[in-house]
Amino acid sequence: MFGKLAGAWLGSKVVGENRGARGALLGYGAAALARRSVPALGALALGGWAFKKLRERRARRSPSYPSDAAPSS
Repeated sequence: MFGKLAGAWLGSKVVGENRGARGALLGYGAAALARRSVPALGALALGGWAFKKLRERRARRSPSYPSDAAPSS
């Protein structure tokens, strides 16, 4: 319900007053788009965060040798 109210408010701000159903349609479209895209963006953000943490953990585990410890050729 909150999404529909927010969509109607957004539609009225975009189109203006006394423009008929155009604002309602834009608001409904914006609410439908947000309903579909926000969970997907949240999942992508969570996956990116988890991947970053995994890479950081692997970087901490791998041994780092000083440059003078490498054999010279």
